[in-house]
Amino acid sequence: MHRRSFLLAALGAFAPLTQAVAAAPALMLASVYRPGTPLTDYWVSEKYDGVRGYWDGRQLLLRSGEKVAAPAWFTAGWPRQPMDGELWAGRGKFEQTVSTVRSQTPSDAAWREVRFMVFDLPQQAGTFTQRLAALRRLLPITTAPWLVAVPQQRATTHEDLEALLERTVRGGGEGLMLHRGSSIYRGERSNDLLKVKRFDDADARVVAYVDGKGRNTGRMGALLVEMPDGRRFKLGTGFTDAQRRSPPAVGSWVSYRYNGSTDDGLPRFARFLRERPDLPNTAVGGL
Repeated sequence: MHRRSFLLAALGAFAPLTQAVAAAPALMLASVYRPGTPLTDYWVSEKYDGVRGYWDGRQLLLRSGEKVAAPAWFTAGWPRQPMDGELWAGRGKFEQTVSTVRSQTPSDAAWREVRFMVFDLPQQAGTFTQRLAALRRLLPITTAPWLVAVPQQRATTHEDLEALLERTVRGGGEGLMLHRGSSIYRGERSNDLLKVKRFDDADARVVAYVDGKGRNTGRMGALLVEMPDGRRFKLGTGFTDAQRRSPPAVGSWVSYRYNGSTDDGLPRFARFLRERPDLPNTAVGGL
């Protein structure tokens, strides 16, 4: 065997196993609620701090199209109808949820704590109000109590919405979601779906590291991140010392919180929030 062929064969022997990936589902994505938005046509529910999941009628997928290695019993008896929802282990348990969902060796004990909180039926005809009625007829299923239709109530006034948000956050919840009752399901970001939180947050992709200075000499000083629209900025606050020593990988996604936007549309006072291992790592082109 030629030396080059030997090396390629050896590298192949140690190549990591890849996870099965289907085409990424076209999911409805949320915009941000702003006071003054008319609420008369919206339904409101809790925003679950979990991992977005999509049941295509046969298998459970992540937003990226990656197949979730859930135990067979978890999806046994589920409807053939596609369902959009959140894999959720409870308030304040985002990291636990991610660890469970991303594992390729599923733990029955860990999955016993996970629920699939279903908030929409993407292939069901009609408006969200009509789809919600269909969802309430479809669920619950007695053999799968972890498959749950998200409780929804009619939104009323901004003051009532703020009061509900306060109660939710005080109880450990992340925030609220608003679904426009008259909307059809569209796999894009729009005002048909709005998130209501105490602070603005968004996701960005890590494209490079900026070396630290002063007390951060020898470790990461900031991340150069790229927003979905291609604009880039430096994210330099909110990190622990451990995160600066071992920062999120280039190509991975992170969440950050911020306070409004600059005139250029960049986030103001952006602060690192957490890594997003539930979103796919992507190759980074030239800087």
